[in-house]
Amino acid sequence: MTRTPAVDTVGVIGAGAVGQTVAATLCTAGLCRHLLIASRTPEQASALTADIDDMQQATASPVRPHVGRVADLGDCQAVVIAVRASFTNTHSIDVRMGGAVANAPVIGQLAATLHGYTGTVLVVTNPVDVMSRLFAELSGCERVFGVGSNLDSARYRAALARHLHVPATAVSGHVIGEHGDAAVVCASATTVNDQRVPLPLQQLRDELATRAGRISAGIGRTRSGPAGAVLSALRRTLAVDDGIEELSALYGGGWLGIPLRFTRGEPVACLPSLDAAEQRQFTAADTKLRTAYQAVRSLPELGSPDSERAS
Repeated sequence: MTRTPAVDTVGVIGAGAVGQTVAATLCTAGLCRHLLIASRTPEQASALTADIDDMQQATASPVRPHVGRVADLGDCQAVVIAVRASFTNTHSIDVRMGGAVANAPVIGQLAATLHGYTGTVLVVTNPVDVMSRLFAELSGCERVFGVGSNLDSARYRAALARHLHVPATAVSGHVIGEHGDAAVVCASATTVNDQRVPLPLQQLRDELATRAGRISAGIGRTRSGPAGAVLSALRRTLAVDDGIEELSALYGGGWLGIPLRFTRGEPVACLPSLDAAEQRQFTAADTKLRTAYQAVRSLPELGSPDSERAS
């Protein structure tokens, strides 16, 4: 029986490892009728579109892939930004921050092209909390979310479930703050089958800190996890399902990962209670991300913030 897609059109910008996997995931999930693929060059977009078309034919997916330009994506219900500039990341710590200077101008160009877009934007490009804020503020788009903390939270729940030999669905818990070294594990509010249990907290933090690096060392880059996080976030933001997603969004004047409860596509922040140590960590993550954003926003390639506001 042919599946009926939940939404009409989703755009994907970027044909690299993550963009490829996001496109394939959306095809197999049958989320949308049309998938518009844009990339740095028409050749890349055309090649990925042809590859997804082969998948669509083999799986009888209802999703129809098409080559698009960024300027063509204005009628999409959602746009996924999975671009990555060409650069060598030399960071051994704060690895995700290593792409800030290289990726910011690319995000700035996309924001200019999509200025005033009224659909939902999911940013995957790292450092995702900073790039999400940059795109939102330069584009004027109101529905911008960063995908990162939802992947961290999924990894956290899965790691705890493995440790306790329970289904991951039995675990309720969040990772918030930065998608990176300043991630905050909300241990004090974590429950298993609605009960508080002793947590191997340092073991869980170590797993979160090293998992992405181990994946990248083995296969070059994380891709399937981020793609799954994108699909889950799209289902919430496009009102396919109600539920909670930990996404980077505007909160208290800054941008960082927080739990958002989506009802018919509309988000409401629903932070858990934090103990004193977790609150300090959350404040530190907020300060770190604000500082990183100001450094990126002052790049000459992005122009003057004052001139942006005046125009």
